[in-house]
Amino acid sequence: MTANTRNAPPKPTAMLESLRGLGYSAASALADIIDNSIAAQANQVRLDFYWRGKESYISILDDGNGMDGDGLYTAMRLGGRSPLEQRDPNDLGRFGLGLKTASLSQCRRLTVASRKNGQLSCLCWDLDYLASTFEDAWLLLEGPSKGSEELIRPLAGAVKGTLVLWELLDRITVPGFTEQDFLDLIDRVERHLSMVFHRYLRGPRPRLNILINGRRVPAWDPFLLDHPATWSSPVEVMRTSSGEISVQCHVLPHRDRLEQAEYEAAAGPDGWTAQQGFYVYRNERLLVAGSWLGLGQGRYWTKEEAQRLARIRIDIPNSADVEWNIDVRKSSARPPVSVRNRLIRLAEDTRERARRVFAHRGHAVRVPTDGSLMLAWRAEHFAGGLRYRIDQDHPAVKAVLEDAGNLLPDVQTMLSIIEETVPVQRIWLDTAEGKEVPRTGFSGGSSEKVIAVLQVMYRNLIDRKHLSSSDAREQLLRTEPFQDYPQLVASLPDEPQNA
Repeated sequence: MTANTRNAPPKPTAMLESLRGLGYSAASALADIIDNSIAAQANQVRLDFYWRGKESYISILDDGNGMDGDGLYTAMRLGGRSPLEQRDPNDLGRFGLGLKTASLSQCRRLTVASRKNGQLSCLCWDLDYLASTFEDAWLLLEGPSKGSEELIRPLAGAVKGTLVLWELLDRITVPGFTEQDFLDLIDRVERHLSMVFHRYLRGPRPRLNILINGRRVPAWDPFLLDHPATWSSPVEVMRTSSGEISVQCHVLPHRDRLEQAEYEAAAGPDGWTAQQGFYVYRNERLLVAGSWLGLGQGRYWTKEEAQRLARIRIDIPNSADVEWNIDVRKSSARPPVSVRNRLIRLAEDTRERARRVFAHRGHAVRVPTDGSLMLAWRAEHFAGGLRYRIDQDHPAVKAVLEDAGNLLPDVQTMLSIIEETVPVQRIWLDTAEGKEVPRTGFSGGSSEKVIAVLQVMYRNLIDRKHLSSSDAREQLLRTEPFQDYPQLVASLPDEPQNA
């Protein structure tokens, strides 16, 4: 049976103007263009930013294989290839839209010139021209727009390669946009590209070189793999219906273990807290940079200071795009149900490891094997909430209370005032705003200060509690914060010195 049908093509101007709102940033749009250069086996991509006020333009030139006339026509058509087609395993594209939607999200005129086998082809989308034709036709301009011929000249002497030209940058050079804003944009683009393509850019002989205004873009390693204090798990391979994925968990070093330059570089484009989470790669190209992917136990995990050092790498094949819900902008992903539980378990372990490193400044927490660590503070839960109390059984506190005599009420009053005025909110604000845990446990102090306190407690345990030297040292190793100073405890003499 033949169905009644009616041809309903979209209006070109309306469709293209609508596609401009997909949500690309200038940096993510340029990354999408570079994907095409990688697919064309380019070794070098040159991005040049030219400030001319409202006439500013951006040029992207690669030395890839280039396209002939038919290939360029297919590349410039919207949906020139179906996302359902079988793709080369190394192909970074999917929807057949990236070149057009990414470019037109930033500019009103897109020109692409390409040279293959010495032959030059050039086509241009001009939204203003389309709007002026009063035709419902998808009209590509043959060759560059009038006055732009010189802008594609860098391709003239090449045997092969492709040049993408963005003009009329109405989404960039908005009213009030200055030359300094343009320079700031260049910096943001560099940071983004150094992150997205870091696995292509790394090493003394990288697979790809990206130059911005003649300056090479360095690779940014999210995982600090070369740092000795970085913790990395073994690589785990998971088999799914769309192919194998691999996962490796990392906990980065605490700030105290990094030089200042290392610490600032490792923060990434958006800062330490924002960069935590999963890093999803497809063919080694970064899609998602720091997200918990909507995972969690009971509720979705949020980005918190305590987990800022946790970063987890996931590699997926391009055959998994549908299963992982990869969007047109290649900037979001959603794990399939088949691997979510395993990813949650791996992430929980990594988040807890990161929390411990963050809280204890990268040093191992030494707790007696039987867990009998004597803490100076304890949390007291009651109907109205939570309070923090000084543990009066802590050896240092207990010794003072026992010897207080007539001063005992005064000492207990002092302890109560300390307990009731613990600056919890101030500590929380300083940690959140300063992005750092306050120093405790003599952290950052001199060994002499620790030794002085140790000697007083050591003498009290021997003289007043009548413990042997070995028993006194053993108890100190079970007493906060001296469990973190086993060498100093071991160095205490058998006959303690008088203070």
